[in-house]
Amino acid sequence: MFILNNDINHQPCICCSGKAYQDCCLPFHLKNVYPETAEKLMRSRFSAFQLQLKDYLLESWSEATRPASIAFTPGLNWLKLEINGRKKGRKKDKEGWVTFVAHYKQDGVSGSLHEKSFFKRNQLGHWQYIDGEIK
Repeated sequence: MFILNNDINHQPCICCSGKAYQDCCLPFHLKNVYPETAEKLMRSRFSAFQLQLKDYLLESWSEATRPASIAFTPGLNWLKLEINGRKKGRKKDKEGWVTFVAHYKQDGVSGSLHEKSFFKRNQLGHWQYIDGEIK
C-alpha cells in the first residue's frame, strides 16, 4: 500500500503545498486528522485523485451530491495544483469556495481543469466537497 511506502511519504506532496506528503495530505488520507479548511480538503482531494484513493474521495464528498462510484481515467496523471482564490472556508466558517487550476497529462497530452469548488461542513464539523463549477 502506498501509505507505507517511505519513498512517497518523504516526497513533496502532490498537492503542491511545499510540504512532504507525510506532513501534508497523508494524515488526512489516513483519517488521523481532518482538514481544518476548505483549501486543505481541496488539496487532499487533488492528491487523492492522483493516488486513486476512491474511498477517501467518496467519504470527503457530501452525501447529497456524491456519485455511487468513481472511475479513474486510464492514462490520466494529475501533475500540479494552483489555488487561485478562496472565499470563506477558514477554520471558523461553515462553507467556502476554492478556485483552482489542476494541470494534468493524459496519454502524453497536457491540459488543465479550471474549477470553482464549493465546500460545506457536515454534521460532525468536517469539510466536504459539494460540487464545482468548471470555468
